[in-house]
Amino acid sequence: MLMRTDPFRDLDRWTQQVLGTAARPAVMPMDAWREGDQFIVELDLPGIQGDSLSLDVERNVLTVHAERPGLDPDREMVSAERPRGVFSRQLFLGDTLDADQIQASYHDGVLRLAIPVAEKAKPRRIKIASSEEKTAINA
Repeated sequence: MLMRTDPFRDLDRWTQQVLGTAARPAVMPMDAWREGDQFIVELDLPGIQGDSLSLDVERNVLTVHAERPGLDPDREMVSAERPRGVFSRQLFLGDTLDADQIQASYHDGVLRLAIPVAEKAKPRRIKIASSEEKTAINA
């Protein structure tokens, strides 16, 4: 059986949930990595219904919104540690990413974003003209 704890411990736990710690971010912990010609971002959103998620992009700023419904007021909670309400997180995308081609999927409480590298940022080979080619062009 779960037992109630002292109020100072509850306050400390609540502060860690809202503000987070270096080892444990508040909400929407994220992993990000490059995979070929795209960046992959995964955000943990357990208990969030897919229809309560939204993504907005404005000037290279991607904003993720999510909502976890509040508790039933008629229920006497013994422990309520999971944060509730509306959450958002902003990701600042560099100019080298193509914000118009972002793909998103949500499965098992994980929001996965695939953000392609912009064509202008991909490495490309530049042809070097030789002096013989310049002479042929000018002739």
